[in-house]
Amino acid sequence: MATLYTEQDRNIHKTWLLMTGFLVFIIGATWIFSQAYGNSGILYFGVAFAFLMNFFSYWYSHKIVLAMSGAQPISENENRELYRLVENLSITAGLPMPKLYIINDLAPNAFATGRDPKHAVIAVTSGLLNQLERSEIEGVLAHELSHIGNRDILLSTIIVMLVGFVSLISDWFWRISFYGGRNRDNKGIKELVLIIAIVLAIFAPIVGSIIHLAISRKREFLADASGALLTRYPDGLASALERISSYPISIARANHATAHLYIISPFKGKEAVGFLAKLFMTHPPIEERIKILRGMNI
Repeated sequence: MATLYTEQDRNIHKTWLLMTGFLVFIIGATWIFSQAYGNSGILYFGVAFAFLMNFFSYWYSHKIVLAMSGAQPISENENRELYRLVENLSITAGLPMPKLYIINDLAPNAFATGRDPKHAVIAVTSGLLNQLERSEIEGVLAHELSHIGNRDILLSTIIVMLVGFVSLISDWFWRISFYGGRNRDNKGIKELVLIIAIVLAIFAPIVGSIIHLAISRKREFLADASGALLTRYPDGLASALERISSYPISIARANHATAHLYIISPFKGKEAVGFLAKLFMTHPPIEERIKILRGMNI
């Protein structure tokens, strides 16, 4: 059974496993190309690229996520009520006060990011603050603080970077296969490289989805439960989830790389249908989450 402490350990292990897997994949792929073209420089480039990607993913991915989302920092003087809500919940949860950001968008939603609780950020949309009641906002903030406490945020944030670069690497292999290298006249080698490039191009989107699935959807159920325990009022979060999910318009700057970060998918009118589509959903069904929350006895 998932608990706060077991989930923390799992997320830490998943993060290092994902970063190690990415490192091995890049080095292995560039080694194949260095052998095919007789150019050791390709391997050196791959090793350097893999290490740099892991470095930037750990230290800077949250800043990239905030920039992609159009989030801007908000001070205590700009919204004292929001600041007090987060401060009180942080004290209750035993967590450092996270930095607060706002996304100027009418669609209500929120997410947490950062590499650890000491460097955590909670971003909320202006729509969330304007459309939800105080108890509902508190429920959403408690949910996001629970992601921080459960150590979900580093894994979720790093995935944004790695999914994007899987597609970039696929495109890079395509270009190498067509524009070649030192042994370009070797037809067998050229065909081998082309086959690898085709396979990577076909499977890159699937790899991206698999990486997304590395973030178990259980994280949302656990964050819901932990958030409800923080506020002692699960109906506040349940009501917030209903209102957020019923808003008909997608977030303007929503994209598939960051969709899993939000409390509810930022895309509207594109809900997954069918078994396969639902298999690759980054969020569990909203009806199930609400039902569990309303069944809690706190």
